[in-house]
Amino acid sequence: MNQFSKKLCIVLVSTLVALAGCSKKPKRPAPSDTVLGTGAGAAGTNLAPSDANIGDASASGLQGRDGVIEDENTIRGLLQPVYFDFNKSAIKEPERAKLQAAKDYLDKNPQYRLLLEGHTDWRGTAEYNLGLGDRRAAASKSYLQKLGVAAAKLETVSKGDLEAKQKGSEDEMAKDRRVDLVILKK
Repeated sequence: MNQFSKKLCIVLVSTLVALAGCSKKPKRPAPSDTVLGTGAGAAGTNLAPSDANIGDASASGLQGRDGVIEDENTIRGLLQPVYFDFNKSAIKEPERAKLQAAKDYLDKNPQYRLLLEGHTDWRGTAEYNLGLGDRRAAASKSYLQKLGVAAAKLETVSKGDLEAKQKGSEDEMAKDRRVDLVILKK
């Protein structure tokens, strides 16, 4: 084997080793494949439907019936989302009233629990955004616990930028930086 052939073999082997060592970016699950999408609750248990009244939607921090989506396991859109500044997880003063409204709702409807879904805008890596969404959900949970909501009534999940508007305007991105307050029926 001549010198050129040896170098070519070394380059080819090195390239194959490098390519074999590179792992693909993990694929995110479709929303229908997640715990809520399959109808299973925490720890894979099914959430039983409830015939209880949704409560007073006219109270502060609650949206009207038009924006409410209810199924056998959840009520979405009844409680207003909590919005955050870019790259922040601290709860702003004006947003705290929404968490107080959530606490008041849980006090009036003790049969329900609350899922805090952390979201981010599209900027940043998937891993970073999942972490930021988690920090936002955890900050909301901590604030609710300080208000007196039992930890057993609260769950958190990060959706990161999964539902974010790609390359959206500043207004669209501001709406993506949020924690959705989803009512879980027992």
